[in-house]
Amino acid sequence: MLGFRNVEDNTYNDIREKSLLQWLNEMEKHEDVAVRGGVKLAKEYIQHLKDENKRLDSENNLKNEYLKKVVKK
Repeated sequence: MLGFRNVEDNTYNDIREKSLLQWLNEMEKHEDVAVRGGVKLAKEYIQHLKDENKRLDSENNLKNEYLKKVVKK
């Protein structure tokens, strides 16, 4: 538990991501072309999800700032 700190501990998520990427890198060397193609697709989808997450975080921050200004009035 992080208590009252505002800092998130992403160690577990970082390890999971590195493990997934390591496995995908190993699968890139697979003899089956369908597996190799799936790896490319999976990596593109992971990047898409990361980009979408950043966009939504930005949108959320913008809304929060707006709501703070509205409440102050």
